[in-house]
Amino acid sequence: MERVSYLLDTNIVTYILKKNLLVNNKLEEVRRLGQKVFISCITYYEVKRGLLAVNATKQLCVPHFFRL
Repeated sequence: MERVSYLLDTNIVTYILKKNLLVNNKLEEVRRLGQKVFISCITYYEVKRGLLAVNATKQLCVPHFFRL
């Protein structure tokens, strides 16, 4: 079986943080299948900058999403 991994862009990470049902269901399916999910450092800093700009301090700490 071929291993698949995903590189998420800023829009998808934003949907995840906004709890988009369709995107979150897909993410859970991917996790159940043991597939890897990544974000680039650019996406990380774009999302962080956006959250800081709107003072969304609660969302800056999302350990459930960024499991290392």
